[in-house]
Amino acid sequence: MRTETIVILSQRELDKMRKAGHLAAKLLQHLEPLVKPGVSTLELNDEAERWTLAHGAKSAPLGYKGFPKSICTSVNEVICHGIPNAKQILKDGDIINIDVTPIVDGYHGDTSKTFLVGNPSPKVKKLVEVTEECLRRGIAEVKPGAKIGDIGAAIQEYAEAEGFSVVRDFVGHGISNIFHTAPDIPHYGTRGKGKRLRPGMVFTIEPMINEGTWEVEVLSDKWTAVTRDRKLSAQFEHTIAVTEDGVEILTQAEGD
Repeated sequence: MRTETIVILSQRELDKMRKAGHLAAKLLQHLEPLVKPGVSTLELNDEAERWTLAHGAKSAPLGYKGFPKSICTSVNEVICHGIPNAKQILKDGDIINIDVTPIVDGYHGDTSKTFLVGNPSPKVKKLVEVTEECLRRGIAEVKPGAKIGDIGAAIQEYAEAEGFSVVRDFVGHGISNIFHTAPDIPHYGTRGKGKRLRPGMVFTIEPMINEGTWEVEVLSDKWTAVTRDRKLSAQFEHTIAVTEDGVEILTQAEGD
């Protein structure tokens, strides 16, 4: 677990986070029509980078701890941190999580979504739907005085009741003008445990839900995390702020 102090953001900082979060949501919306059979993950990356620069922002993942691309593209059994590649061509029936983090005026907007490629099977669609509902249920637990464990418990209870498993190796995180900071936000846990939520805390909730085992293997590139049993994994992510009376989703597109 991280040991850094949890930072409470000022209203000025929250305004900056809203701008970054809104741009991140717009970037995912921009990429969505491009997700179709025959498109390479590198094409998605390159368009994301072009669009981000055109909007006066920069891509946080590019060069972060040596990460070589501007977005993460995690296809099928890849849980997270998939590296865009010209040889990886999307096929009908695939799923792909696209994770974007533009930096606007020094602040990070971090969001991801799992997209259906073509027409996946009902079983695959159920995994994606359950994962998105896990994110909704996690966010619904956020309010002043709640505990971090409440978020993970809500996600874990629902995912496991639906026959899926929750990744333990990767968790949500605090975020501001720093990409990853305190607190850690596990997507599993026990109600009433963990640090108490306070207004001004900003962090991501990003459940990774697997079809089979929750266990992870990281490939030789030191980034790509896959399911140990090579069954499918889906993920959805928002950056949220704890408010005086509940929660604000900072990476929500207008009209959502």
